[in-house]
Amino acid sequence: MEEMISGNAQVEKARVFEMAAELFGVLATPMRLRILSALCDKEKSVSQLLKEIETTQPNLSQHLNLLYRAGVLAKRKEGTQVIYRVQSEKAVTLCRTVCTQIAIEMDEPGSVPASERLSPRVSS
Repeated sequence: MEEMISGNAQVEKARVFEMAAELFGVLATPMRLRILSALCDKEKSVSQLLKEIETTQPNLSQHLNLLYRAGVLAKRKEGTQVIYRVQSEKAVTLCRTVCTQIAIEMDEPGSVPASERLSPRVSS
C-alpha cells in the first residue's frame, strides 16, 4: 500500500493514511451507508429520509450531522425543513462500488474466487 503514495516524506504518508481511516470511520456504519444510498439520486429533507430509513429522528439527525461535518453531505434550509444532498460524489462512488461488489458476492458466492472477494465472510 505504501507504494501507492508518491513522495518521500513519512509524515505525508502517515497523514494520508490518517485521513483515509477518518473517511472509512465516517462511512463505517450501516445507517450512514443507508443515508448515502437514499441521497444518491436527489436531495431530500429529514422527513423524507425518515420515511425511507427506519430509525428515530434524533438518531437520523446525529448521523446526518456527522456526514455533514465530514464533508460528505451538504445541507440547506428551506423554511423549517433542512434539505440534505451529497457533497462528495467520490465518497458515494466508493460506497456504491463496495456495496455492489459485496451484493454480487452474496448473490453469487461461487462466481468470485475467494482470493478476489472483498468480504471474506461471504462463502461459496
